[in-house]
Amino acid sequence: MEQATSLILIATAVFLLPLLAGHLRIPAVVLEILFGILAGPSVLNWIQGSQILDLLAQLGLFLLMFLAGFEIDFRKLNQSGVSEIGTSLAIFLLMLGVSRLVTLRLDYGIFMTIVLATASVGIVVPTLRNTRRAATSLGQRILVTAVLAEFLTLVIVALFAAAQERGAGLNLLRIPALFLAIIIVLRGLQLAVWWYPERFRRLFSGDDPEELGIRACLALMLAFVGLSLALHVEPILGAFLAGTIFAVVFRNRGSLEHQLNGFSYGFLIPIFFINIGIRFELDFLLDPNVILRALALVGGAMLVKVIPSLILMLRGNTLREALAAGILLSAAPSLFIAVTTVGVELGFLNSEDRAIVVVLAAVTATLAPTAFRLLAPPLAQANQHTQAPAAAAAARRQTEVS
Repeated sequence: MEQATSLILIATAVFLLPLLAGHLRIPAVVLEILFGILAGPSVLNWIQGSQILDLLAQLGLFLLMFLAGFEIDFRKLNQSGVSEIGTSLAIFLLMLGVSRLVTLRLDYGIFMTIVLATASVGIVVPTLRNTRRAATSLGQRILVTAVLAEFLTLVIVALFAAAQERGAGLNLLRIPALFLAIIIVLRGLQLAVWWYPERFRRLFSGDDPEELGIRACLALMLAFVGLSLALHVEPILGAFLAGTIFAVVFRNRGSLEHQLNGFSYGFLIPIFFINIGIRFELDFLLDPNVILRALALVGGAMLVKVIPSLILMLRGNTLREALAAGILLSAAPSLFIAVTTVGVELGFLNSEDRAIVVVLAAVTATLAPTAFRLLAPPLAQANQHTQAPAAAAAARRQTEVS
């Protein structure tokens, strides 16, 4: 009976929370975690953790990682050129350096350095689109930096996991073995699409009754998660790389991207975040020292992204644009929590660290996109001001001709 009640409450929350989040203008992930805390054992005790819930949450985490790779637009990455990629790589390396200084100052271990250095394409892309800056030089530089930071931090996490579980040395060759398998699959898919393009069009059909596109995504994801487990590599890396394979091979994904986002963000991914709240140990936040550490980490996370982003000034961007880029990159709620979850499982982080990172994720996810909009307002506003006089003059000329 308890499991049935829990599933009913979670299903109701998954439906209602995005509506409330849109009304409050805050990310849904924040409310999902808060709901888990409120309904979980720490407060109302309406929902208890269970194996079914953990399984659904684990699938949600894998889908979150798959979509993180799936969202990468490799066409724009190719168009950026070597110099832009080099700039973004320099920014990421400086992020790691600043992050290490911050974590040393705040008395955290090396794994927290990785947590603070990660970025989220899932936050960057919609924010750039909403402010009409996705196609600008600033938007492209932010996007490329987010892609590199997201990809490289997950590889570093996998290396740490392999070294922790199996020790350094030849065991680390398991990760190159995973990449080799990915290259083989990637090449095989590219050849198959080249020779039989008509057979793959069905994957992107919006009215396919068998939903082969969704099945192909899930099959590829689970295959690489299974391969990662067989090689003793962190499975979230396998899920992420499966998504990147799909993004590389199928540049034009039609309605499949919307369908997959709807399936994932509409059910399983919210369960992952709700489960984070259910497992959250609220007692930590009753400790003033933990609150102070959380606020210090929020400030540190901003510095980790803002200071390296000043490199953009060397590429012609203004100080205001560089600050906006750094603030936007500081928000990575999904990956903050996902990477921290792995860190706790591996023993690099403890429950108090996870509680602090949850606060970090909630604060940055709420503040960073808003701050970016203030520092880098939509280009459409400027265009409207410059186009309005021209439109009025054209209308006057048209009247005179008539």
